[in-house]
Amino acid sequence: MPTLTTPAIASTTFAGAQPLLDNLRPWRQTDVPAVLEAFGNAEIQQWHVLRLDDEAEARGWVDQWAPRWSAAEAASWAITAAGEVAGQIGLRHISLSNATVELSYWVLPAARGQGLAPQAIATLERWCFALGFERIVLQHSTRNQQSCRVAEKAGYALEGTLRSAWRLADGRHDAHLHARTTP
Repeated sequence: MPTLTTPAIASTTFAGAQPLLDNLRPWRQTDVPAVLEAFGNAEIQQWHVLRLDDEAEARGWVDQWAPRWSAAEAASWAITAAGEVAGQIGLRHISLSNATVELSYWVLPAARGQGLAPQAIATLERWCFALGFERIVLQHSTRNQQSCRVAEKAGYALEGTLRSAWRLADGRHDAHLHARTTP
């Protein structure tokens, strides 16, 4: 069925390898220990729906990103500092026709407080806007004050609260919706 609008971003944008972007790089199998550390961290687990129990699951988590990139479905980069994995930033809910995307992120406890998440957001934002995305959103539980501070530091305006938007391990959560649009 034909659409009334032309996709704002060509699907071929996601052909080929996922790019390196400053301190962001695609995940590698050598990152499995860092992935296990992140998903085993109680603070990170509190805000996620996934749990990884062993190396095989962590390898699967790393392996999923190349096909999801090629399908223009989602992407994830390792945030690096001094050559080590410090966190994750990713694209979710990619809409090439609407030119919209949602960001996700987490930072390992040892790397927190260094401004890495806002820096990673700025890097990925520049890349997304250069590709033709026109709206980038961030969502987080209203109980996650750290994530709210990251969104604010990155210049993402709070647009509103989505009532009972997420179901996490401890129950339903309201979510804040932050966004930036093409400058």
